[in-house]
Amino acid sequence: MRIPCVDAGLISPLVQLLNSKDQEVLLQTGRALGNICYDSHEGRSAVDQAGGAQIVIDHLRSLCSITDPANEKLLTVFCGMLMNYSNENDSLQAQLINMGVIPTLVKLLGIHCQNAALTEMCLVAFGNLAELESSKEQFASTNIAEELVKLFKKQIEHDKREMIFEVLAPLAENDAIKLQLVEAGLVECLLEIVQQKVDSDKEDDIAELKTASDLMVLLLLGDESMQKLFEGGKGNVFQRVLSWIPSNNHQLQLAGALAIANFARNDGNCIHMVDNGIVEKLMDLLDRHVEDGNVTVQHAALSALRNLAIPVVNKAKMLSAGVTEAVLKFLKSEMPPVQFKLLGTLRMLIDAQAEAAEQLGKNVKLVERLVEWCEAKDHAGVMGESNRLLSALIRHSKSKDVIKTIVQSGGIKHLVTMATSEHVIMQNEALVALALIAALELGTAEKDLESAKLVQILHRLLADERSAPEIKYNSMVLICALMGSESLHKEVQDLAFLDVVSKLRSHENKSVAQQASLTEQRLTVDS
Repeated sequence: MRIPCVDAGLISPLVQLLNSKDQEVLLQTGRALGNICYDSHEGRSAVDQAGGAQIVIDHLRSLCSITDPANEKLLTVFCGMLMNYSNENDSLQAQLINMGVIPTLVKLLGIHCQNAALTEMCLVAFGNLAELESSKEQFASTNIAEELVKLFKKQIEHDKREMIFEVLAPLAENDAIKLQLVEAGLVECLLEIVQQKVDSDKEDDIAELKTASDLMVLLLLGDESMQKLFEGGKGNVFQRVLSWIPSNNHQLQLAGALAIANFARNDGNCIHMVDNGIVEKLMDLLDRHVEDGNVTVQHAALSALRNLAIPVVNKAKMLSAGVTEAVLKFLKSEMPPVQFKLLGTLRMLIDAQAEAAEQLGKNVKLVERLVEWCEAKDHAGVMGESNRLLSALIRHSKSKDVIKTIVQSGGIKHLVTMATSEHVIMQNEALVALALIAALELGTAEKDLESAKLVQILHRLLADERSAPEIKYNSMVLICALMGSESLHKEVQDLAFLDVVSKLRSHENKSVAQQASLTEQRLTVDS
């Protein structure tokens, strides 16, 4: 029926009827256009060309404040028509946003929140529009947060609350709206739901507990909203979230650990939490998930520990609390997300901690697992973090025993490959580790460095104009260190390094130019 209406040219006259002053005519016209637009590209296109959407939005704006039942019925029909017109069509939704539909609908919701049908229409419309990135700014300039929280507090039925949740989730991805929702009191509502549902085994209650705790974690992703809820570590919300970690409910354990990871996004919060015993709580949680544990909980708890280990003052405290031992229990995990966080946590913990780096670097099981993960080509994150930890063990320990362990486990070739990474920071870490190997244990590593074609790679890095200054500098330092090996020395001579190095004497970076002069002298003396 819809396409024949379009073909018969009925759309333009119908849209003209929207200018009528007769409420019944407007009602029936709105219904007819809503039906024509329903799931019909041709119908929507015709209504668009006739300018129907703008007229309907203008009506919504002008009728918005009238609360009699007949008017509310008309408003509901018009909202439904706009939904049918734009449903699952990004360009038409963007058009409605540009026409200012969002502030109009928010005002509508505030005035008519007692009308269930109209409220429902507004919520469905918000749910559709909120998926569009361009809508977030408009939503943020309205009092949507306040209206939704007010509405949420009134709802008893699960289905109604679920509808509001479906609008809140996409809106809460915007940092400004996160803060507005926190200020409007959403967090208190979410905590109440968690308290009510935590012991229930009903499917609906379990689903609602998950939605509420997930949304809580999402609100903590905004810096301002997170800091407001942290309240110097004394806030009610922070304390309640802490109590989730030792709970027996996996969803709450997960949300609690993720919330701590989110609170741990600045040094002040991290230091406060470590001083107040959070590390022990997280280690207890990890302990409960070692054997056949919940992977998402493992991942979340390790994320929190990794973030907490970033401030320098926390590292020694966390090491003496036994965090490395707790983390190493997951070395046998076959789950890449857990492997990734485990590696990141250890790397953060040993940063500038020589003793801890040496202890871990002599742990053969760990080093062998790292070497294995350095080949995890399907998981770039795990591969990258394994390489970085391998390098960090050498850089922070400066220990001959650590280097020997890494050589015996077959780690040298991975450090050489890491020097060719597309990330300058990783290239640099590899070159510094290799320079330490060459300075401390060249005899032990010589064969591996040769077979990994280190000298050829260094030649390439120095000759490549795109190499960063620090890469050129560290490559030359490494060349000088390799001259102590007869076979590697011969490779350096065979590759005519002097030509490349002498060109770098006029490099714009002073450190590179100075190191080029020193390297040139070394190469000339040893030739």
